[in-house]
Amino acid sequence: MSTLSRITEEKIVAIIRGLNPSYGVAVAEALYAGGIRILEITMNSDEPLSVIRQITDRFGDRMVVGAGTVLDADMAEAAVAAGARFVLSPIVAVEVIRKAKDLGVVSIPGAYTATEIYTAYKNGADIVKVFPATSPAYIRDIAGPLPQIPLLPTGGITPQNIKDFKHAGAVGFGIGSALVDTKQPMTSRYFEQITERARQFVDAITE
Repeated sequence: MSTLSRITEEKIVAIIRGLNPSYGVAVAEALYAGGIRILEITMNSDEPLSVIRQITDRFGDRMVVGAGTVLDADMAEAAVAAGARFVLSPIVAVEVIRKAKDLGVVSIPGAYTATEIYTAYKNGADIVKVFPATSPAYIRDIAGPLPQIPLLPTGGITPQNIKDFKHAGAVGFGIGSALVDTKQPMTSRYFEQITERARQFVDAITE
């Protein structure tokens, strides 16, 4: 199955930002135990390339690992060399979209307005991250005139509202601190909490 198909089938992209690199594999294991199969390591974290490599080596094809907060083509190239299978940005950077396509990985730029979203898609985006995801109604409003563009709302998504976003037309969901709060002490108890939160999100979209 292609990376794009995996993302749209699994739907939940767990975003890990600012994690101590020594806990990367343990957090990935906790998420995996809860049913998460798509993981984004942001490039503004400590040693993101090392974490991408470690998790990729540990899980192989069982977990799809990508890079987030990718701002230029060089960052994209380094991330893919480390094992990233998708490249996610907070902005519409055409050079990043094109570099991702050249490297054969999935491109997910970030946008908010209808014009930005269409510009990203027109330049080759596979999915467009909508940030901030202010409400399911906003996703529905965008999907109305632009139904051909796969949308991945990010920010503010909870187990309670994720199904509303799904019904509004989202193909996936970016979820950060609601799944993994990297400011918390990384204890065995907290890893159990990550697994439980992951289960709650997965259950919420499969019920």
